[in-house]
Amino acid sequence: METTTSTRVPKPKWLRVKLPTGENFKKVRALVDEHKLHTICESGSCPNMGECWGEGTATFMILGNICTRSCGFCAVATGRPEEADPFEPARVARSIQLMKVKHAVITSVDRDDLQDGGSKIWFETVAAVRRISPGTTMETLIPDFAGKWENLQLIIDAAPEIVSHNLETVRRLTKEVRIQAKYDRSLEVLLRLKQGGMRTKSGVMLGLGESEQEVIETMDDLRSVGVDILTLGQYLQPTLKHLPVKEFITPEKFAEYKELGLAKGFRYVESGPLVRSSYHAEKHIFEL
Repeated sequence: METTTSTRVPKPKWLRVKLPTGENFKKVRALVDEHKLHTICESGSCPNMGECWGEGTATFMILGNICTRSCGFCAVATGRPEEADPFEPARVARSIQLMKVKHAVITSVDRDDLQDGGSKIWFETVAAVRRISPGTTMETLIPDFAGKWENLQLIIDAAPEIVSHNLETVRRLTKEVRIQAKYDRSLEVLLRLKQGGMRTKSGVMLGLGESEQEVIETMDDLRSVGVDILTLGQYLQPTLKHLPVKEFITPEKFAEYKELGLAKGFRYVESGPLVRSSYHAEKHIFEL
């Protein structure tokens, strides 16, 4: 990944967020620290961390906090991960129980270093949540498992209520933005999930240089594999080493894309500058 020497473009006013405060935020902070949990909220520098943690919710990240891939948009550290922790599933499930989470979102780093891509830990985590916190529904935001479909099958066997896999960007920009990923492979992941009876979801970042027509084509591609839920959000450059923002999409344009997505047949569309994959995720199950 090439390092850019450009300076960041100032954010428009609609992207300003409040600093995290409040008792609920402190409680989530304490639980995350006590149980040695990883969250994409922190590792991914999510702008909604204050809001979500303030409401007592968080997106748990399993299989460590070091990714084997080096995507041009992502703030998660890249390198050689530590060994998978067999006690992690029970620890995550216990934390979900303590937080009294009604709907949990769980994601992971890519673990291309593991033969199973981490799918066994994925399966055991879903099973542990079902056992320890049986009233909790789940969304799992999964990697592509490098196209090893026997590993993807473990996710289908675990049968979380929603399975999400992000396309992230349009076809033309995939090689630059996601590097080791493939656009058509991600579509096949979503197709196989749907064929396995899963309720599926995908997310796309805007502002990386895509055209409106490319956004529309991406929506069509996602509908062609039966995706139920779509999230659209603004890409924000984590550091100067990451891809630069090419454009800040206005709230009005995001609203237009939402209406277009609904007209195309998505059952639910979350579209806005601060939207991320897990933003308001509880609505994606309870309103379908």
